[in-house]
Amino acid sequence: MRIGDAAAAAGTTPRALRYYEERGLLPPPRRTAAGQREYGPDEVARVRVIRELLALGLTVEDLRAFADRIGLLVEDPRRRCGAPGSGGPGAGVVDRRIAALDAEIDRLSRLRAGLALLTRERPRSGGGRAEPAR
Repeated sequence: MRIGDAAAAAGTTPRALRYYEERGLLPPPRRTAAGQREYGPDEVARVRVIRELLALGLTVEDLRAFADRIGLLVEDPRRRCGAPGSGGPGAGVVDRRIAALDAEIDRLSRLRAGLALLTRERPRSGGGRAEPAR
């Protein structure tokens, strides 16, 4: 199938397919005599796995670290991706991403707490009673 049909089947755009190919996540597809890309069901399945991993918070750079093993997840979607010592396709990458997400959650929690303080009562300028924040 041509790039537009493959992209639609995988739930993405032709531009994304070209990008995944450029970044090494998707092997270069077969070409027609006219030079157009042709994709099969295996490539569509691989793009679906890529999109699922991206939706879980991994980045394209994370996926590049184990791009040569994404096919293992296509073959067996229940395979564990990065359990420590599992030898899974994303061993280590997932742990690093979880640590980065935890750090971001901590940072956002501190920001939220700081903003919440602004909405509580604060002293009136010039002394006197406290007034609600506006």
